[in-house]
Amino acid sequence: MSGATRVKTLRLSSPEETHALGVRLGGLLRPGDFVGLIGDLGAGKTHLVRGVAEGAEVPRSEVASPTFAIVYPYSGRIPLYHADLYRLTNYDDLYSTGFLDMVEAGDGASLVEWLDRIPETAPREHLRVILRHAGGDVRELTAEAFGSRSAELLDAWLK
Repeated sequence: MSGATRVKTLRLSSPEETHALGVRLGGLLRPGDFVGLIGDLGAGKTHLVRGVAEGAEVPRSEVASPTFAIVYPYSGRIPLYHADLYRLTNYDDLYSTGFLDMVEAGDGASLVEWLDRIPETAPREHLRVILRHAGGDVRELTAEAFGSRSAELLDAWLK
């Protein structure tokens, strides 16, 4: 459990189900929330991210994979800061992007792909979502809440 306040696991049977779960999470996010995503290539992170952005009322045309830009700020119901750490090697690389300043400002929610590459990116209070292949289109999602707000978010998200 690695210090998590609360952990929930479920199976998702399709990319559409993963997207819909993201929409639900995006509708619940508040400024200051931090969600870190972990999973191999093709595990469903992009489907979840696009759903979260839709749920946060970010126009679909704005949502892109920030693999090359590293950080994308989106304007929606609340600001949504989307980062992809895949191409970074250490914390200093991330620091130079300005992403950490956005997180510290606390005016929006943060969504970080490949959190396992630079785990110290996550603040003490965060929600970690791990996606794993479970055969075909099926994915296993494990969500770990660290802190009281994240536990509240997890409970509302995966009732």
